[in-house]
Amino acid sequence: MSNWYVSESDSWYAPLQTQSAPQTTTKKKSRTWLRALIAVAVIVGLIVGSALLFPNGNAPKGTETQNGSGFGQFIQPPNEDDGALPDDYREFFENFYTSTDTSRTVINIERTELPIDFACAVAPAGEEITLQELYRGCAPSIVGISGYMNGRSGYNWGTGVVLSSDGLILTNTHVIADCDRAAVTLFDNSVYEARLVGADSISDIAVLKIEAEGLVPAAFGDSTVLEVGDRVAAIGNPLGEEFRMTLTDGIISAIERGMNYKGHSMNLLQTNTAINEGNSGGPLFNMYGQVIGITNMKMMSSYSSIEGIGFAIPSATVVKLVNIIVREGSVTGRPSIGITVGAIPDEAREHYGDKLPASGGLYISAVSEGSDAAAKGLRAGDIILKVDGVEVSATAEISAMKEELSVGDTMTFTIWREGEIFDVDIMLVDTNDVYG
Repeated sequence: MSNWYVSESDSWYAPLQTQSAPQTTTKKKSRTWLRALIAVAVIVGLIVGSALLFPNGNAPKGTETQNGSGFGQFIQPPNEDDGALPDDYREFFENFYTSTDTSRTVINIERTELPIDFACAVAPAGEEITLQELYRGCAPSIVGISGYMNGRSGYNWGTGVVLSSDGLILTNTHVIADCDRAAVTLFDNSVYEARLVGADSISDIAVLKIEAEGLVPAAFGDSTVLEVGDRVAAIGNPLGEEFRMTLTDGIISAIERGMNYKGHSMNLLQTNTAINEGNSGGPLFNMYGQVIGITNMKMMSSYSSIEGIGFAIPSATVVKLVNIIVREGSVTGRPSIGITVGAIPDEAREHYGDKLPASGGLYISAVSEGSDAAAKGLRAGDIILKVDGVEVSATAEISAMKEELSVGDTMTFTIWREGEIFDVDIMLVDTNDVYG
């Protein structure tokens, strides 16, 4: 059967509470009965619904990676008995690729003053430790993140990592996206109101600040020395407050796995360590008790079982961007084309024959507002044959060419549109001007 279908999505962070947000205090009151009720509701929801966790912007439908939005609904394709592809290739592509959210990220949490005198750094590895030792030593550095939106009951729930003893906290941007305030729950259950230091939607890295002292900062390790097969462990808050401080372990399954998020590429660590809703923003540790990644994405499917394919932002990326964010509050200067592209599957090329280009090419599934690509008239459904005269058939090829350029530089795209071939010069813009 053909693996294409329509997916409808809502917020990935379905509210875990339906009552008003609690007041922030220095000590959290016990709500055991409420937590139990929440846990039961979450488990029932997971059984009844087909949740597509952690959305990926441009994965083939049926095997979707999810990060930050996307309880999805599986709808059977027409002609499911014979697996026939639709007559119109445009209908095929509209359903083959998931919809891509390229909207700007807005965070209205009160900001702290900048710059902050802090530097995140990679520490040398020490002696290998057991999982029990890792949990005892590292758990105090893990926090819960609650993000609240005005006019909405309940809240987003995720995980965070203590960066400094005086209250710098690291998490994922998508945990606090669209939020007006945030609170941090420490290891000892005390709760603090958080201010925003800065956030970067492209890397999915955000830093918060709470007024606290004597916290236990996490140590960061070097992700560049990791190898496939290295043992790792995660500590996080899956499925809500009832399951806070859950430890899972596994191995590094792949290095520099290219994934697509909000229309741009991310190079992530792949792991079989169990990662679930609520783990976002939490640490992936090596067996020296050092953070070597921040978990942010998981692959799941609505039509078959997929287990043990999770992803984390490498510490080499995290450390660099945290140090920029604490100084400037944002990351600027990265070039963006403003398009989301994907390869043309062999099945489609064979089926549609001369209705598609004979070979190569990348299908444009989305064009972002605010980009020069949109201004020059590129649109979903166009197929890129060449970039600067070089034939392309993989997204990594365009990304590599773009990374050699700067904001304001121009790339020439050879476009196929319903049999017509023409060139378009596209100026690269700052990524923040497109995605926020």
